[in-house]
Amino acid sequence: MRLNNPITGYHKDEENHWVAELACGHFQHVRHDPPWVSRPWVVSEAGRKSMLGHQLSCKKCDEGAPADYM
Repeated sequence: MRLNNPITGYHKDEENHWVAELACGHFQHVRHDPPWVSRPWVVSEAGRKSMLGHQLSCKKCDEGAPADYM
């Protein structure tokens, strides 16, 4: 069972990829990499802001992983 958690913010990783910060304390990459992953909202600031609060399933929560840190 995947637990869903809202996006609370974003940052870029060391490879310049966008990472969503979830309310649970975990981070999750949110790449726009067609045709494998289509997330066009990631490429603009307005798009990312529009997804704040959107819930993503968190595999790390399911695994009982500790919170991530920047």
